[in-house]
Formats: sequence, structure tokens, C-alpha cells
Amino acid sequence: MDDSYDREKVVECMFDPITSSIIAELEDGEKNSLYLAEKSSISEDDVHERLSYLVAHGFIIENKVGEKSIFSADVDKLSQVVEHNENFGAAIEGLEKMDSFLN
Repeated sequence: MDDSYDREKVVECMFDPITSSIIAELEDGEKNSLYLAEKSSISEDDVHERLSYLVAHGFIIENKVGEKSIFSADVDKLSQVVEHNENFGAAIEGLEKMDSFLN
């Protein structure tokens, strides 16, 4: 596991619609790659590809059990990236302003 990562790349991975739905599944506990593939309507190879950067940097943990991959999320580490991301804070602030304007 490598702790030197590109924060923007992690945020980009997290906010990709398919990857974020996979991460949401993992927040409830570990899941195997086949389950995640079926849930996301993508191949198991696609699941591995989408999670590869997050796995390489310890945001998602991959355990091999025979031929199968079991994934789990380091929810605290993922949360820290979002909480400390200035762009994310600015985006939320912008959405809040837009919401108050529209309502």
C-alpha cells in the first residue's frame, strides 16, 4: 500500500457514478467481486479496474480467497479525503447556495 496518492484522482474515482455505487455497497461491509459486478451491471474485470487505484492506495482493501476477490472499504480513509478536499467543500457550498436560491 502506498500513502502517496493523487487526491484529485481519488476524488474522481469516488464520484464516478458506477464506482461510487460500488463504494456505497462496500460501506455496508465486504462484498465479493461477482456480487459487485452484478449489482453494477459491469464485468468483474471492470470492478477490478475501477477499484484498482483505490486498492493500490489503501482506500479499498482486496482480499483474495482462492480465485475470488473480496473487497471492503476503509470508510475512515475515504471520509478523510472528502472532508479535506477544498474542491468538494466549494462544490457543496455552491450547491447549497443554488438550493437556497431555487427554494
